[in-house]
Order: sequence, then structure tokens, then C-alpha cells
Amino acid sequence: MADIDIPPRLIDLERAAWAEQQAGALTVETAAAVQQAYTEHAAATEGLSRLALEMATKRAVRHPADEA
Repeated sequence: MADIDIPPRLIDLERAAWAEQQAGALTVETAAAVQQAYTEHAAATEGLSRLALEMATKRAVRHPADEA
């Protein structure tokens, strides 16, 4: 996967959503906030797909050793 510059805000949102998911407490509001942030950032970044951004962010949050 190509290197994608992930804003710290997206990392923070995804970490919060992942923590809620792991605790079995993911809310619709949290999930919607993350998806909206992905969509907005991808739209503001020419040529970046929302899906590629989401996948890269999830990999960075859920598998940080892979990013080293």
C-alpha cells in the first residue's frame, strides 16, 4: 500500500473507535464521526480514495508494529 499521510486527528478518532469496539461499546456516533472524517479528508485530498485512507489508518492503529 502506498504511503498515505494520515492526519493525527484521524488517528485519534480511529483509536477511540477501536477502543470502543474492543470494549463492545462502539456507538453509532463514534462510528459516524470516524467515517465522516475519512470522507472529508479524502475529498479534500486530490486523488486519495476514502477506502485507501480508511485502510491505512486502521492498519496504523490496529497493527502499529507493521508501520515501524
